[in-house]
Amino acid sequence: MDFLQNVIEALESLVGNKLRSALTVLGIVIGVGAVIAMLAIGRGAQNTITGSISSVGTNLLFVSSGARNVRNAKPLTLDDASAIADPANSPSVVAVAPLLNARGQVTVNGQSTNTQVLGVETGYDTLRNLTMAEGQFLTADEILGRAAVAVIGPTTADNLFGTHSGITGQTIQISGHPFTVIGVLNAVGGSGFQNPDDQIIVPLTTAQSRLSTRRTVANGVDMIMVQAASADQVQNAQDQITSVLESRHQTPVGGTDDFTITSQQSLLSSATTITNVLTIFLGGIAGISLLVGGIGVMNIMLVSVTERTREIGLRKAIGARKLDIMVQFLTESLLLSLAGGLIGILVGWGLSILVGVIAKANNSTISPAVSLDAILLATLFSAAIGIFFGLYPAKRASDLEPVEALRYE
Repeated sequence: MDFLQNVIEALESLVGNKLRSALTVLGIVIGVGAVIAMLAIGRGAQNTITGSISSVGTNLLFVSSGARNVRNAKPLTLDDASAIADPANSPSVVAVAPLLNARGQVTVNGQSTNTQVLGVETGYDTLRNLTMAEGQFLTADEILGRAAVAVIGPTTADNLFGTHSGITGQTIQISGHPFTVIGVLNAVGGSGFQNPDDQIIVPLTTAQSRLSTRRTVANGVDMIMVQAASADQVQNAQDQITSVLESRHQTPVGGTDDFTITSQQSLLSSATTITNVLTIFLGGIAGISLLVGGIGVMNIMLVSVTERTREIGLRKAIGARKLDIMVQFLTESLLLSLAGGLIGILVGWGLSILVGVIAKANNSTISPAVSLDAILLATLFSAAIGIFFGLYPAKRASDLEPVEALRYE
């Protein structure tokens, strides 16, 4: 019996039991649809996270005080930042931005929120690729004069004023100190160590004198952001920064550094690894429903073998081989699984689009992405399910003895 004849007979058998076939296909549809949708959501989340990190640039380095198994680490200072910025010390470094974290309560007309307050110097906006929706960024005169001015993110503006436009010139209270809003940032999404959309930026000098409670060292900072000349120069820049800080902090030869340097590239790699694991996890959970659908295929095929016992006996009596019987039933289970797989791909695609629409309506940046590899994986897996779970019923059918099968009532 040729393959085409097997397919025709399998279709006739399946069409003869429409409801049963439809319910069996439904199990595969649900499984494949869930796998496609989960993988699409995971891929969309990965693209969002990695894209957010990459948008800042992969040539950034973050220097912070302290390291594993190091006690009494020396804090970072503005002098450390100046030494790193010196071209003679770090020729691969093109920009340096010290940061002071002065998180505090922000109040406007009785409306309060706890948000991140950063003390920065000029050039921070360029290094972080920040742009202004309105107003202007901090100037050198404002930093030198310890001005009580602030630039706020759009999310912070919405929390405080209910809008993120037309608020330049308004006054906010940060830890009881009045600050004038001189600008609002464009929304860029969270990335790196800070979320630019939910933060308040003030002059570093003002943060040191009015907001910071740190008294351990003069001109202390929490972090120094460093921009390498290019992504290829990141490692050179990291080595140069290490050399500068080891010299300034008097790290013993062979001793452990009392600071930590993290690159944007390492953050991107870590984020990719985490999202890949989550995507596989989501796909694995959805795959369980596909296995359940496969069990449904086996169940229906066993019922079909029982119902068609006399037919099988008759075929064998007129010369059908074991292989012919096995191929016939395997073809039926394969068609069931493939039909469910193809419909499931369309269902999963539709679900991913629906999730994207819902996410967009809720101002989320997750955009599920259905990839070709996910479609191929789901198709091949559904075919494998049909063969695997149809193998036992097909083998059972082929092993029936003609005489016993013809006697079956």
